[in-house]
Amino acid sequence: MSTERYSRQKDIVPIERISQCQATVIGVGAIGRQVALQLAAIGIPRLELVDFDVVEESNLASQGYWQADLGIAKVDATSQLCRQINPDLDIQISDERFKRSQKIGNCVFTCVDSIESRRLIWEAVQDKVSFFVDGRMAAEVLRVLAVCDAQSRAYYPTTLFGSQEAYAGSCTAKTTIYCANIAAGFMLAQFTRYLRLLPVDADLQVNLLASEIQVTGG
Repeated sequence: MSTERYSRQKDIVPIERISQCQATVIGVGAIGRQVALQLAAIGIPRLELVDFDVVEESNLASQGYWQADLGIAKVDATSQLCRQINPDLDIQISDERFKRSQKIGNCVFTCVDSIESRRLIWEAVQDKVSFFVDGRMAAEVLRVLAVCDAQSRAYYPTTLFGSQEAYAGSCTAKTTIYCANIAAGFMLAQFTRYLRLLPVDADLQVNLLASEIQVTGG
């Protein structure tokens, strides 16, 4: 990595720690696309994007895709932009639904739109990752759940309740790009805490409309 490229973040994003990370972003919709772009910018060396969907017109305003991306696989459109942000990035794509047999990195960013999908992912990766974070959103409310120690590993499964009780609902039903950007930022903030060996927030909830923030869990 170029020392100068990352000089302004070196005390926040330790180069020696991030160089050991391979990130897997599952779902590159509203939140996941922003997570991938931010990871590319801060210097993640290896990145994998997993999503089966293609860019539709409804994704332009809500997820930040470009007009030229219409009809293109989301993983292709996002990976192209990630490479523009960081040409040194080693990036792999999987344009299909996540499977239990999916190869993953040691850091997983889950940005899917159902509790069932989150449960499947967690059951598949819980014993294989050192850092795991789940981003959820509905309109102007977001929730970020991070896992990197025994307490948070015990807490996270308690949030995987039935879909009829789901806190954030579908990520595609009520989506704002500014909330997605903020959610992605909080996910990256937990990741950089992990890199600095600082405590992470197991369950962080933000209501932008009410200007409220709550941290629980763990």
